[in-house]
Amino acid sequence: MSWVILTGKKGDLDETATPYKIITNRDYLAHPALFRGQRPKVINLSSSYAYQSRGYYASLLASSRGHRVIPSVETMIDLSARKLYENALPELEQALNRCRNELGGSFPASVSIFFGIGPEKAWERFAKLLFDWFRAPALEVVIKDGEWATISRIGFRSLSRMNADEKDRFTASLHNYTTRQWRDSRTRVPARYGFATLIDPREELPPSSVASLKHWSRIAARMGVEVEPITRKDLPRLANFDALFIRETTSISNHTYRFARRAEQEGMPVIDDPLSMIRCTNKVYLNELMTTHRVPVPPTMMIAGTADLERAADQLGFPLVLKTPDSSFSRGVKKAANMTELKALATTWLEDSDLLIAQKFLPTSFDWRIGVLDGKPLFSVQYLMAKKHWQIVNHERQGRPDEGGFRSFTLADTPSDVLEIAVRAARCIGNGLYGVDLKATPEGVYVIEVNDNPNLDHGCEDAGERDAVWISLTQWFIDRLER
Repeated sequence: MSWVILTGKKGDLDETATPYKIITNRDYLAHPALFRGQRPKVINLSSSYAYQSRGYYASLLASSRGHRVIPSVETMIDLSARKLYENALPELEQALNRCRNELGGSFPASVSIFFGIGPEKAWERFAKLLFDWFRAPALEVVIKDGEWATISRIGFRSLSRMNADEKDRFTASLHNYTTRQWRDSRTRVPARYGFATLIDPREELPPSSVASLKHWSRIAARMGVEVEPITRKDLPRLANFDALFIRETTSISNHTYRFARRAEQEGMPVIDDPLSMIRCTNKVYLNELMTTHRVPVPPTMMIAGTADLERAADQLGFPLVLKTPDSSFSRGVKKAANMTELKALATTWLEDSDLLIAQKFLPTSFDWRIGVLDGKPLFSVQYLMAKKHWQIVNHERQGRPDEGGFRSFTLADTPSDVLEIAVRAARCIGNGLYGVDLKATPEGVYVIEVNDNPNLDHGCEDAGERDAVWISLTQWFIDRLER
């Protein structure tokens, strides 16, 4: 996959500035058959990105042609008015003011940032963050200096407005951005695609271990896919890859959501996608969704304040389970044995969340976890409760969290009602990868939650279906790239 540079008119960019093909946006728009059968990455350097301009249509049609493009139409719209990007300003201004000492105590009236690179190293932190928010080749930031510097405007900077020094810096930044150094020549099959896997090497309980991801990498290599681990610092180079698999615990309030959103904007297949994150990470929404679609869940009540506690106790009985909306893997999930415990716990948690979930306690010695990919069962495993504890992970133990064991099953050996209900629950969310937790009780099978980035480890979740799990996962990405 190669790069293509679009300009407003011939001569805007010196032909010797880059080894990649340079064409005008007019030629790109007029010849839809250009690059047919290819997946070029397009850098749109049009002189204007205004709505319905050639620059705007170049990015719009690049997306429809299956070409990855920077800037995207979404970025153009985001930067068309201050009110559309003002939610980014607090974080950007904080990063900006951290640069003050390195810049000698004051700021210029404006600064130009090219591909996330500033005019000097002192701008590095701010420039990368700006590029994280708005992936555009050239941006101009107008600054109002003071005791706390503020950002008056963020806008695109065209080639025609750059002086000679800026054009030299832009050319160097362009070269830096388009240079790819991550390919590994040892791949058995020449890699057709490069997949990024987002990990946090310091995470205590990651969804997949490094060893498991290396196992996947070996299988993917045989399918023509190269897998490379990336971390939160690598958002600026995400577009160098074809797909993204997020393998750290997700949250819509941290960088994992930004990675997912950026991948989606780039037209990259991604697990977990932003919408699945939003749906799965909030248990209030999840309970409403399952109930609406008649997926069986434990008797549940929404807690909006301490006044609801008596009603919850009457309807659910004790002990009952209280959950924060964003609970995951036994975190933010507590059991209350009586009203005193319930009031104390709810009072504390309601300081941070307007809503909580209370559920009837269904004691079992294990939870089913069914992996579902694209609306089809992928793996089956039972997670056993931690020793002398009612959850699969005991976070109250001093030191490292205590996990229960597991028992892996083939899909053929898994009860049909467990599989059927798990698939119904996952299809309410989307067509990505989900881990559906269920409890099998004498009264029936109940969905406890749907996880948007389920654990997937070699020797555990894949023990039943073996390498078919990883092959199906890889093929899911390939199918979407080749549509």
